[in-house]
Amino acid sequence: MRNVTLEQIFSHPIAQKYLQRSGIAHAIAVAEHAFSYAQNNNVDPDQAAKAGLLHDIGHYNWYRNGEWDFDLYKENDIHAIKGANRAHKLLIRSGENRQAAKEIALAILLHTDSYLPAGSSQLERNPLQHVVALADEAEEQPGGNHHYQTIDPQTALDRILQLDKQIDKLDKLRNCRHSS
Repeated sequence: MRNVTLEQIFSHPIAQKYLQRSGIAHAIAVAEHAFSYAQNNNVDPDQAAKAGLLHDIGHYNWYRNGEWDFDLYKENDIHAIKGANRAHKLLIRSGENRQAAKEIALAILLHTDSYLPAGSSQLERNPLQHVVALADEAEEQPGGNHHYQTIDPQTALDRILQLDKQIDKLDKLRNCRHSS
């Protein structure tokens, strides 16, 4: 049994505020990809989906003259750092297991290397962190256009609820195997 569902996280006012900045459609698509990749990589699908949903919760709006300035963003971006902090706080306040909250926050921190100084070596990621990075890369579009995809609120909620059902189904299967 999970402590916190994706629906609870998604519906929280803090998540709604910050997911708007980076694009709800993108966040949900990354959560769905992370869930799928987790199953093939021996990773907890619940943690992967949560990290995927919240991976860009640290974005700041980098606008200049009313337009998204991708160069300004690339030069000053620390969204993974801010996102890890925001997600951890949100998860703990929502009742998430503390160890799971830490693992999810670390996956958010390491989903990108965009904040590292130029010439830094490649990040070494654990399987959860790798899955979230792959899920984000699967949705990337040139110039950050993946952040501009739109989705109506009901469709967004329906997709979150569907993902919760899939996670619960996997949990039940896993629990049945362990009790046999």
